[in-house]
Amino acid sequence: MSKGKLIGVGVGPGDPELLTIKAGKILSDVPVICAPRSAPEKPSIALAIVQSTLNNRKDNYKTIEPLFPMIEDKTSLKEHWDQAAELVALHLEKGLDVAFVTLGDPSIFSTFSYLQKRILKKEYDVEMVPGITSFTGCASAAGIPLVEKDEILVIVPKVDHRLKSILDDGDTFVIMKTSRHGDLLEKTIEADARNKDIISVQNCTMKSEEVVQGFVKNKKYLSTTLVKFSRD
Repeated sequence: MSKGKLIGVGVGPGDPELLTIKAGKILSDVPVICAPRSAPEKPSIALAIVQSTLNNRKDNYKTIEPLFPMIEDKTSLKEHWDQAAELVALHLEKGLDVAFVTLGDPSIFSTFSYLQKRILKKEYDVEMVPGITSFTGCASAAGIPLVEKDEILVIVPKVDHRLKSILDDGDTFVIMKTSRHGDLLEKTIEADARNKDIISVQNCTMKSEEVVQGFVKNKKYLSTTLVKFSRD
């Protein structure tokens, strides 16, 4: 019996209509859906995005929801990732393909990478299906181009001392999960003397989407800030 394959499926930033045709086909056929939760009481956002696609299925499929907590304890995180890999491997060993649904794209700051490494070590096949990224979705929501000509785009997952050292080398900065960064982000950006446009997008492409000029002050999880510097 042939073994199953793990498929990392990018489901886009939030709007179910932004699911790619290829992702939709896979999710309409794969026997096992893996949709990790960040906490036992929190539903999977990625699963909610693809639920309408799954509701159209006429066959039976299984959903597994391992816990991928948002904590800093590396030992505990590795234990959860190992447990998830064991759970997925049980289905792969039976010859069942498993689709891991992840926000945005599976190759960009995705929890899929932690599972991918473990499954590859177990010598199972792994495939990745790209998805629309949150920051391109944010640019579309804001109605602006991210970069033009030979401008440099920088993606920042965490604001710390490194940001100040790279500001001069970039033209557009995408600051992910802005609500985590507090005053340090504003102080660092405002200290740059160049002319700049600052736009923040929350819950990109979702019904609750908000686009605001400047930085956001609240603590919404899905917050991204776009900073475009002018060299004119």
